[in-house]
Amino acid sequence: MAARQSEDAGPGGPAAAEDESAWGELFSRAFGLRVALILLGVWLDAADAMVTATIMPSVAGELGGAAYYGWATAFFLAAAILAGASAGQVSGRLGLRVAMAVAGLAYAAGCALSAWAPTIWPFLLGRALQGFGAGSVVGFCYVAVGVMFPERLWSRIFGITAGSWGAASVLGPLIGGLFAQAGHWRGAFWMFAGQGALFSVACLGLAPAGRADLDMDRPLAWRTLGCLAAAVLLIALANVAGGVTAPAGLLVAGAMLLGLAAWVNAAPGEQLLPRQASDPTSLAGAGYAMIFAMEVATIVITIYQAAILQSVYGVSPLAAGYVVAVTSVGWTGAALLVANQPQRRHPAFIVGGASIIVAGCAMMAIVIAHAPLGWVLGAGAIIGAGFGISWSPVTGRILRALPDRDRAIGSAAVPTAQAIGAAVGAAAAGAAANLLGLAQAFTPAHAQAAAPWLFGAFVPVAGLGLLAATRLAREI
Repeated sequence: MAARQSEDAGPGGPAAAEDESAWGELFSRAFGLRVALILLGVWLDAADAMVTATIMPSVAGELGGAAYYGWATAFFLAAAILAGASAGQVSGRLGLRVAMAVAGLAYAAGCALSAWAPTIWPFLLGRALQGFGAGSVVGFCYVAVGVMFPERLWSRIFGITAGSWGAASVLGPLIGGLFAQAGHWRGAFWMFAGQGALFSVACLGLAPAGRADLDMDRPLAWRTLGCLAAAVLLIALANVAGGVTAPAGLLVAGAMLLGLAAWVNAAPGEQLLPRQASDPTSLAGAGYAMIFAMEVATIVITIYQAAILQSVYGVSPLAAGYVVAVTSVGWTGAALLVANQPQRRHPAFIVGGASIIVAGCAMMAIVIAHAPLGWVLGAGAIIGAGFGISWSPVTGRILRALPDRDRAIGSAAVPTAQAIGAAVGAAAAGAAANLLGLAQAFTPAHAQAAAPWLFGAFVPVAGLGLLAATRLAREI
């Protein structure tokens, strides 16, 4: 009862003083540089996606790879998923310091290869190496939060990582646009190669040398990783395959292999991911299911909103990129607002945030291509706010629901669930767009007619995410 009274204290009471003390501790000499390292790692992944999306037309124009446009994203995403899925086990065997430093070097090498590439295939190989490095970096950063910081700071750290995504959403299109406009898209990759090298060097001084996984005898889960690799490859191919039948067939086959990976993961001696990850009735499983479903439901907006805005509203590519970035800005703002809230309020934030995401997706389907641009901006901000309100409580609740021995692989599984959701959602969105005829004709009239159906088809998936959120919000 005393603890509850402390949490309910007024603005000047003990709870406020505790919040200020926690924030001060987070940016203290003991933790401040480690927080900066985590933010840099998240920035590398977030900004890479924004910058690459902006400069890809220039890349395709110079390297003659317009036919492989979608492969740049598919290669990156497939490698990132596999790297993120194995991050927990790799960090347990190598130790976070070595694992994070190597991941940073892999990312830097991939950026350098893409910057140097004389033709499209070396560029795509560089993108795959970037994806492996970025997926590893983010996975290790999530593991590091549970190892490098006390539990009382987790929610705040996960909250402020939204700042990296927000900064990427604002600066990414600007950086990419400036390099593309100057006719030197390679310079963007060289710049991020330097940042990857900086991250690697910083890890040697800031990351702990010890191992993150408490179960040192756990073997590497090669069978699960193999099934997951095959599933991701098929899903990635579905994202770039032409027509309607081929993407749908590849997506179904990939989904079946994901189910097989979950079944193999439960076998003794495997456990690439926490066993609870494939059980949506468990608290941790419900959290992963919510993350997966919400990513599937909203990635269609990320992929197609900019093109629809340019076609229907006549805005410039840079302006369209910033309209899309409103979602990330809303995420960042909401995440910072709830970052210092006590744990007893987290269930309400989880369900409330999920409900807001569903409402935002429905609103976007209604207003896109038919209402004034301000309504589209509002819908994007609402979706972002829903993620911002719920993300930190969801992540923290997942980690607290897992046993200590599974915390490393459980932490790495959070961005993995998000990336797999993005891959599945992107493939499904591509199949839906082909079915609606957008691949054949992206005229203003056609885009205006098809956009509500394209976005509206994924609203029920967001509803499934809300169901998972209600399960996760139950008392631990």
